[in-house]
Amino acid sequence: MAKEFWNRQVRTITSLVLLMSAMTAAQAQLAYPSKPLRMIAPSSPGGPVDLIARAVGQGLGDAIGQQVVIENRAGAAGLIGAELVAKAAPDGYTLLFGFSGPLAIVPNLNDATPYNPLTDFAPVSMVAAADYILLAHPSVPAKTVKELVALAKTRPGRMHFASGGNGTGIHMAGELFKHLAGVQIVHVPYKGAAPAMVALMAGEVDMMFNAVPPTFPHINAGKVRALAVGGARRSALLPQVPTIRESGYEFEMTGWYGVLAPKGTSQAVVAKLNADLIRALRAPEMKERFRKLEVDEIGTTPEEFLKHLRAENARWAKVIQAAGLKQSKP
Repeated sequence: MAKEFWNRQVRTITSLVLLMSAMTAAQAQLAYPSKPLRMIAPSSPGGPVDLIARAVGQGLGDAIGQQVVIENRAGAAGLIGAELVAKAAPDGYTLLFGFSGPLAIVPNLNDATPYNPLTDFAPVSMVAAADYILLAHPSVPAKTVKELVALAKTRPGRMHFASGGNGTGIHMAGELFKHLAGVQIVHVPYKGAAPAMVALMAGEVDMMFNAVPPTFPHINAGKVRALAVGGARRSALLPQVPTIRESGYEFEMTGWYGVLAPKGTSQAVVAKLNADLIRALRAPEMKERFRKLEVDEIGTTPEEFLKHLRAENARWAKVIQAAGLKQSKP
């Protein structure tokens, strides 16, 4: 009799503890966010990822009423920053500002990538897309894509293109261009798009792909020459610059960006982040920031973002295999 009594007491206490834990968790979710968020931008300061991340972070901070601190963690085409988030506590306070490098390209280049982009993150929303642009140093005697290709064919292996690192989108844009044009141009990786841009302006390399936003002032100043836009349409900022497709090559590449949380983040937190991000993207202030950066606003559901990640991984796996770019380690 006494044993049954104590068993009932234990069951009652256990039920109360579980109920209180559930209530505490629910209250924590309802109170989210109660402190500043950290958004990891896996890039160097001043590059397209950094610029767009800061615009999005400011808009999200306005929407949630908490500061969103952008933390740059450059290296390994975004792998270092992405791994940090993949291993972070899934409480909604550490987010990844992701892009094609660490989420679709590097994992297909390197079997040793320490995370799975499709299973180790909780996608929140895609937020933006920006066209790439092909740039050359002013000393390069080519003012069009056709002239650049003709020049490269007379200098096989003696021309160089910069990128923000092995496996970045702008690296792969260069590799795809080489493949389509049938030219031998040597890749020179830097630790981020911003250092690569500095190298191009200094004449250390002949050309590179980059996003339009951080390059526009340098194009206007004559420090680099814009040869062609990599997207499907001409840039509103540079309407005189043709697309690569107009130059006769079936080339189309656009940088895309999105926000992700670590795997295991509660659906309630992901749903709130998604709603707040969409609200931020629709705000007039954000639209104006994106207009100045010439970035297209994109808002998706978490499910749509995951579908996009799957499609991009499948796409780059085929490109990397066809180009023979597989690497043994990051």
